[in-house]
Amino acid sequence: MNGAMSIDQLRDWFAANHIGLLIGTIIGGAIIATLLALRWIGQRACERDPEHLTWTSVIGRALSRTKMAFIVVAAADGFSTYAELPPHLGRLVDIAFIIAFALQGAVWARELILGMVSRRVAAADGGSTLANAIAIIRLLVSVTAFAIAIILILDNLGVNVTALVAGLGVGGIAIGLAAQGIFSDLFAALSILFDKPFKKGDTIRYDGSTGTVERIGLKTTRLRALSGEQLIMANTKLLEREIHNLAQAKARRITIYLAVSGEKSINNVDIVSEAAERAVPEQKGCKLVRCLLSGAGAGAFAYDLVYDDSSKDNDVLARNRSAILRSLIESLEPHKLVLARASDQPPAPLPF
Repeated sequence: MNGAMSIDQLRDWFAANHIGLLIGTIIGGAIIATLLALRWIGQRACERDPEHLTWTSVIGRALSRTKMAFIVVAAADGFSTYAELPPHLGRLVDIAFIIAFALQGAVWARELILGMVSRRVAAADGGSTLANAIAIIRLLVSVTAFAIAIILILDNLGVNVTALVAGLGVGGIAIGLAAQGIFSDLFAALSILFDKPFKKGDTIRYDGSTGTVERIGLKTTRLRALSGEQLIMANTKLLEREIHNLAQAKARRITIYLAVSGEKSINNVDIVSEAAERAVPEQKGCKLVRCLLSGAGAGAFAYDLVYDDSSKDNDVLARNRSAILRSLIESLEPHKLVLARASDQPPAPLPF
């Protein structure tokens, strides 16, 4: 008799909610189709760019990690919204959706963050030791994301999470203090990747050192000095200094202090300036700024030769400088003028 009543009640429930059941089924099917389509789009984006060098691939990486369990639970929640399920069954569906959505959200957040970091690492230096730090970064991001997800789940289920959050905060501070050096180096390396004060191949100058960046590592940055030796600098210490990125300059301004000896006359003053106007443009990428008389002494005239060189290669800069000086010597020789001095350092001031 009870079984017959249950069947009758079920029949009455279907009859009273057949429209809601139909709408809920359509909504649930649409949710499944949409999430499956997004996951497929994400998978295709990852296949086109497995190194995650584009934002499309980074977002696709997150979408491709959409779990089938979440898709089913999301569809069930959409169905229950319109189907008017019995209260206890509807509550179970809501709880399942809260858990599934929090965990899926943690997966999406983790993949987005890791995708952005991987993109920066690949763009900066895919073969550096920093690429090996992705495992550490993945662990830190995963722990953080899923810890937040668990707290949100418990909070939505009515559990008082105040003590848990306080405990996690104290534990996080203790871990942070214990691993302060490791985290400092890691975040410094990430700062170089994201802020991009320099990248592999750039020539930089800090303090009294100049070198070309060879590797950006997890703890140190290694540079090759112009004199040939390798410079190794801790990332945290390097970021504390004023860095001159010579590779980002549109042109390098070169100043040469000249001393020309010979017969002193107004014509000879103009001859030196005219020789510089011919010598500098002969070199590709060089543009004369000025070559003016800056002083005169008992033995020679002093000139400041200033020009811009668009080359970023130090060897090319040196060859252009040598060619300009050679051209000046050749141009001055017929006029009985001698290039007595050519230096990057200004002459010492004479006493009055």
